[in-house]
Amino acid sequence: MKTPVSDIAFTPAVKSQQERFGSRAGYASMEEKGGWQDDVSQDLKGFIAERDSLYMATTSSEGHPYIQHRGGEKGFLKVLDEKTLAFADFSGNRQYVTLGNLSENNRAFIFLMDYENQRRVKIWGRAQVVEDDAKLTAQVTSSSEKARPERVITFTVEAWDVNCPKHIPRRYTEEQVQTLKDEISRLKKELLKQEVSA
Repeated sequence: MKTPVSDIAFTPAVKSQQERFGSRAGYASMEEKGGWQDDVSQDLKGFIAERDSLYMATTSSEGHPYIQHRGGEKGFLKVLDEKTLAFADFSGNRQYVTLGNLSENNRAFIFLMDYENQRRVKIWGRAQVVEDDAKLTAQVTSSSEKARPERVITFTVEAWDVNCPKHIPRRYTEEQVQTLKDEISRLKKELLKQEVSA
C-alpha cells in the first residue's frame, strides 16, 4: 500500500496518540479514501489567492521551532505550478532566523487563515531561498508594491489539509469593517430621510 500523504504529520508517535485517544480509526479510514492532497488543487489555488497573510514555520538544525508572519496584498503568495508556491521576501527586522533555519533544514510549514469564513489550511513542504533571480522576483511582486524585495522564498508542496472550523474566531479586515460602516451610514441617512418625509 502506498504511504499516505498524511504520514508527513502522522508519524508513528502521532498515530500512537491517535490510537490512545480514539481518533486513529477515523484517520485510517480517511487515508484509505485518498486522504490529504500533495498537489495544489483549483480550490486551494482560489483560497491562496484570497489570503493577505501567512504564517511560516521553520526549525533550526537543533529542532528549535520558529514561526514568522508574512503579509501583503491579497494573493501575494503565488501559485507557480501544482507543486510550487512563492512569495517575495522584503526587508524586516533583519534577524534572518527563517533564512538561517532554511540554510540548515529546508523543511517548512505554511499556515493560512481565513477568519471571516472560519477556515484554515495547513501546508507541509520544503522551502528554498532564491536570490538574484529577476524573472522570478517580477513574477511574485506586485507592481503596486513600494518596497523592494530582497529575495524570493519558494515552497515545494508535499502535503496539505483543510482543518475543521472549530474554535476559529470570526475576524474581519479593516476594509470589510469600513464597508459595513459605510453601509450602516447609508442606511441611517435613508431612514432619516424617510422619517422626515413621513
